Amino acid sequence: MSRLAGMVVLVLGLHAAVQAAAVERLSGDQIKQLFEGNTVSGRYSGSNLPFSEYHHPDGRASGHNRDVANTDACWTTTADAVCYYYGPQEKRRTYCFTIETSGDLIVIRSRPSGRINGLARVEKGDPYEYATKKSDWVCDGLISQAPGRSRLARR
Repeated sequence: MSRLAGMVVLVLGLHAAVQAAAVERLSGDQIKQLFEGNTVSGRYSGSNLPFSEYHHPDGRASGHNRDVANTDACWTTTADAVCYYYGPQEKRRTYCFTIETSGDLIVIRSRPSGRINGLARVEKGDPYEYATKKSDWVCDGLISQAPGRSRLARR
């Protein structure tokens, strides 16, 4: 290998190491601190459809998913993820995600698969005034009672 080629490999390796070090996986407490009282907006991978949700301190998530307004969305954190649930207990749909940050970019990974679900940014406060629109539901926090989600109760 020539000296120039060796230098290129070294520089590329260092660049990759710096890039990898710049990604941080957040704990549930860090996610709560970042999301609570703020709006998370981005696009789903694959479909490229938008989402934007204001994360109320009481657990409600106002805004929209795929341009469909939230009417009963709630959020909570576990030790290492954020979980969203939609619908009444008997029909509840629950989705959990790990969160990674790289600068201002938020990488949302489906749990447990680890596939990238979307990319987003956190916007301070409620810039789209989602909280002033219909958000009169109450979040009970009982995601572990959703069908098929009993393992969450053991966490």
